[in-house]
Amino acid sequence: TSSNAETLRKAKSMNLLVPTLLFTLDAFSSASAWLTTSPSVATRVVKPSLERSMASKSAQKIASRSKWTASRGVTNDDVISEGQKETGFCTIIGNGRIGSLLAKGGESLVLKRGDSIPKDNEGTPILIATRNDSLEGIIVDCPENRLKDLVFLQNGYLDNFLRENGLSNNSQALLFFSVASMDAEPVDGITSVNPEGLTAVTGVHAEAFANRLLALNLKCNVVNNEDYRPAMFEKLIWICTYMLVGSAKECTSVGQAGADHSDIVKKLVEELKAAVTSNEGIVFPDGTMDRLAAYTDVVKDFPCAVKEFKWRNEYFYNMGDDACPLHNRLLKECKEKSLLGFNLP
Repeated sequence: TSSNAETLRKAKSMNLLVPTLLFTLDAFSSASAWLTTSPSVATRVVKPSLERSMASKSAQKIASRSKWTASRGVTNDDVISEGQKETGFCTIIGNGRIGSLLAKGGESLVLKRGDSIPKDNEGTPILIATRNDSLEGIIVDCPENRLKDLVFLQNGYLDNFLRENGLSNNSQALLFFSVASMDAEPVDGITSVNPEGLTAVTGVHAEAFANRLLALNLKCNVVNNEDYRPAMFEKLIWICTYMLVGSAKECTSVGQAGADHSDIVKKLVEELKAAVTSNEGIVFPDGTMDRLAAYTDVVKDFPCAVKEFKWRNEYFYNMGDDACPLHNRLLKECKEKSLLGFNLP
């Protein structure tokens, strides 16, 4: 469990052999595991010539992106210009769709299977572009002096995990963009409701991460922790609503879930908002449903699936049927239809 991470990390620092199970595919790819006892350090760095090539390729995409954003009510003035800010060096854990994309945004050290986080480059960001289940192994393997540089990009409810590992103050980001396949152009979460984009980041490495996304022509809002938490819970609500309703009603996409079952979606969003407010004391800004519906339109073809239960729907499920009756009933409906890839408690 995550509470064992500190003990394992201390054992590792005393040169004891600690085999570590790690997963390095990002949230959009299927999980795979490996066992490492003698990890090596990767040396992939983006060279200036390659950066120029990437910038040139990105520049060619700006015209098509501007046309795409205009169709959503976003003016050219809202679109971020390529190269608006320079990016600094960062380490990226994971070379899947998200990790590979981020590596194109500036000088990077990309860590893949069997690679270790180096002790040097302290004070520069370490972007974790892996599945949630990778996190404990990554923390165990991380040198003590680099723990504060870890930047968590994962979906879901991370509060308890970060608290148990003493990392509550680390940088975190909410990614509201998608990458359909390796090297595909990312689709930004720009909507007519939020032309500034929905991606947000907070913490000591917030500016560095935002600048990297700017270099990729993706929008990112740097916010304080007080503003980050409602946004984090809104994304959790989006995932736990559209994926669950779509799965229970056997929809092919989140777009279909929103279109064919809008009444259930709206009722569930309100239910989960109320549960978060009661449990966390968080007051959401007006317009939650409008923001989530507009984002759904942008990613309408994304398939529905209830997964990573521990990090997502479990947060609401554990509140009980009194607090989340519709949510829990839909989960049980999925269980009855054998639509869950895990055992519902």
